[in-house]
Formats: sequence, C-alpha cells, structure tokens
Amino acid sequence: MPSVITANRLTDGVVVYLASDGEWSEQIANARVADTDEETKALEAEAENAERERRIVVGAYPMPIAVRDGAVDPLSVRERIRAAHRTTLTKDWYDVPL
Repeated sequence: MPSVITANRLTDGVVVYLASDGEWSEQIANARVADTDEETKALEAEAENAERERRIVVGAYPMPIAVRDGAVDPLSVRERIRAAHRTTLTKDWYDVPL
C-alpha cells in the first residue's frame, strides 16, 4: 500500500509532509510517495534524521494513502482532517472576542 511521511513542524506545530526534494511541505500534494516497504523505511530514516539531528519536525510517521487521478488521498478521516490543516489554531482564532 502506498504511503507518505507526515509530521508536525517543530516551530509551529503545523502538519507537514516529506516532499520529493527532501524538504517538508504543508501541502500533501507535494509529498513523496513510497510504493514499497523498502521505500517507506528509507523515508522513515530520512524523517528520523529531520527529527533527531536537524530538529525540524516532531512525531513523524508513515501514513497510508491512495493515489487517485494522480492526487494523494489520505485514507483515514483523521488524516483527511490533518491534511486540511484543521488541527492547529490560527492567529485569527486568538483574536475572536470572548
């Protein structure tokens, strides 16, 4: 089953995906897709380096996906919510009067 690596950016908690260029992208469309277990393990090792050595992300893990019409599609509701960036508060939210 294809998968991508997802994590949260350490500086602000935003959901990010390991991209083809080795950087971390907020857009799941930019995620590097692993089609085999070996490819997934290689991406996990790269993500571990970003966590432990480079301290860019936290909580990286492989996420199963489907590729439909060339687009990356998260399989679980949880991951669909994370991909929509509805898990972090924005500055606008803080400015709402109570």
